[in-house]
Amino acid sequence: MPSSTSAGTTMGVSVAAPGTMDAAGYAALTYTTVGGIESIPAFGATSAVNSFQPLAGPQEKHKGPVNYGSLQIPMATDRADAGQTIMNTLGEPDNNAMGSFVVTFPNGDKRYFRGRVFGSPETVGSATNVLMTNSTVEINTKVVKVNAA
Repeated sequence: MPSSTSAGTTMGVSVAAPGTMDAAGYAALTYTTVGGIESIPAFGATSAVNSFQPLAGPQEKHKGPVNYGSLQIPMATDRADAGQTIMNTLGEPDNNAMGSFVVTFPNGDKRYFRGRVFGSPETVGSATNVLMTNSTVEINTKVVKVNAA
């Protein structure tokens, strides 16, 4: 596959849970596009490093617990955007609900996962800045990768 830019990548959110935690289950959901996203950082599973240092010999490293990652999503604040409204609702301190998410790449590849929004603070900045909202999504499930045909 040739390289491409990230321009045109979108993220959608749903308050519904998939019937199954696979591509078919996620694809059956209806997602609301989150508008005004400036960038989507790296996300996906990493394993903790558990190390053991024997008295004689090199350090041994083993895979520990999995962390599915988190996202810091900067977006131009738009109170009329339905996707941002869902993100803000999920991010309320008294809301412990998980959302379902889909990231769609320009070539049609999709990445599905479930997670909680741990806040959506606003950044005012200076007179030359755009009013921004920065949602933090903590991913709680394996990222299901679906490549376009």
